[in-house]
Amino acid sequence: MDFYDNQLFHIYNQGNNGRKVFQNSNHYDYFLWKMRLTLPPFGSLISYCLMPNHFHWQFYIENSKIKKHDYYKHVDELEYKRRDLKFGTSTFPMKARVKDENDEITLNHAIGILLRSYTRKVNLELNESGSLFRSHCKAKDGWIDDFITIDGKHKSKFEFGNDYVFQCFSYIHENPVKAGLVKTAVDWEYSSAKAYNGFRNNSIVNIELGKELFNNI
Repeated sequence: MDFYDNQLFHIYNQGNNGRKVFQNSNHYDYFLWKMRLTLPPFGSLISYCLMPNHFHWQFYIENSKIKKHDYYKHVDELEYKRRDLKFGTSTFPMKARVKDENDEITLNHAIGILLRSYTRKVNLELNESGSLFRSHCKAKDGWIDDFITIDGKHKSKFEFGNDYVFQCFSYIHENPVKAGLVKTAVDWEYSSAKAYNGFRNNSIVNIELGKELFNNI
């Protein structure tokens, strides 16, 4: 994926060979936690939807690469807080992982870490092996021309006009409805639709930026 700064991207991936990537609520929750660890240092998540066999992110990239030191500082601070809540005083401080503070990490690399770590956990739990996701995420910075359906098939579709941001936003949230999983977008637990409708606090999406982008189209 070729990412660049100060641009909104639609990023998505699906199960390898049609494999289901989220099989229970714990899988969804763990992937969301990994998103919270991985994405914020690079920019703002505008919308997302996790489906049984694929996921979508609408992500505004501020920095496509950052210092590894800053990235792992963010990751380790959140991970320490999680462990502290779970284990309390028995939690050990996170150890420094970066020797050279000038080393950098790209968003592309960080996403790869996220997907591989999630895959390892799920494969270990299910006693399986192999790639869970397709080898490369796809990313679009313009019109959406590749839609993924619940059955894993691709459908090409172009939306003409000047409101790409909201079209992509709506498409992402309507995925579970079109798949027949729920009646309305806000009924789906694993998307940002609830956050935008005031039903979820402490969301990982940047609602203020999202609304600003919508108002500027």
